[in-house]
Amino acid sequence: MLFSVGFFCFYFILFGVLLGLWVFRKKKPAYSLSSFPKVSILIAARNEEANILACLAAIERLNYPKDRLEVLVGDDRSSDATFTLVQSLLPQRPYLTCVSITDNLPGTKGKANVLAQLAQKATSDFFFITDADIEVPPQWLTSLMGQVKQGTGIVTGITTTKGSKLFDRMQALDWLFSLGLMQVVADRGVPVSTMGNNMLITREAYEAVGGFAGIPFSITEDVQIFKEVIKKGFTTANVYEAEVLALSMPAPDFSTFLQQRRRWMRGSVSLPWYMLLLFVIHSSYYPIWLPFFLHTTWVAALLVFLVKLTLQSVFVWVCAKRVNWKTNVRDLIFFELYLLSTSLILIVYFFIPLRIRWKGRQY
Repeated sequence: MLFSVGFFCFYFILFGVLLGLWVFRKKKPAYSLSSFPKVSILIAARNEEANILACLAAIERLNYPKDRLEVLVGDDRSSDATFTLVQSLLPQRPYLTCVSITDNLPGTKGKANVLAQLAQKATSDFFFITDADIEVPPQWLTSLMGQVKQGTGIVTGITTTKGSKLFDRMQALDWLFSLGLMQVVADRGVPVSTMGNNMLITREAYEAVGGFAGIPFSITEDVQIFKEVIKKGFTTANVYEAEVLALSMPAPDFSTFLQQRRRWMRGSVSLPWYMLLLFVIHSSYYPIWLPFFLHTTWVAALLVFLVKLTLQSVFVWVCAKRVNWKTNVRDLIFFELYLLSTSLILIVYFFIPLRIRWKGRQY
């Protein structure tokens, strides 16, 4: 009982501090570029016929000179019409190239292999990486480029999911919430992590670590290369603004959701210790609250629950407001129930000795 009380006190103080830092965070000034350097957008695509056209349409809307842009799409042995759809756009979009990936570079597989081969073909000094099911905003390139300084290795934007269903909306808030926690730490000037669907890596940093083919293989290749770039002494930046908010397709069902989150949890062991500790503390709330509920009065358990719900809801609301994302009180309450159920299920699911299945492959 004393341990539970101590944990809750520490949890609320920690969350209160994070909330205070987030609420009183100053908005960064608008980004502007004095010149437009050539940039490369690298997209790994595997069986993405349902999404690739929307992805490339968003890139067409980018507020960036098209003659300073090259887009390399790597078709990773798709069994659907992904390659054909991209090929059909080539006559109208001279900046677009579709590369058929038919083999693996030594030490790579999956997405890391595709990106490694695309990077070999890229001709610019700045690699923007996103996914084939992502729609980036018009200011994406300029906003991330605006963060590049001498010694910068990686700049990361934010992503959430679109969709009107309750499960879709919960996933959207989950992304905004988790990335908000990371941003509070990143705002203190310390490295946190990156996301392979919304990131910029400089050629200098990429080549310094040997690229995706030169680092240890990981199913979360983005986290792994971030870790290696930090080791080489490069700085990083994270941007939590509407100008870099990319939209992803939500996990269509709970099985896919579990596979996705298990893959992320596998990669989380490579996070900096302070970020890993923060997420472990947050994930431990309900495993500690449930036995506390069974061994105390319902009034005390309810009070502890309401304090957590209030702090978290305000934090999520601020996250949404930062990027002009609409939410409501009902969804904030449902989000708590979503976190309760998914946290407990994922903790058990993570330790089941099953291989991760992603994009039709097992890892």
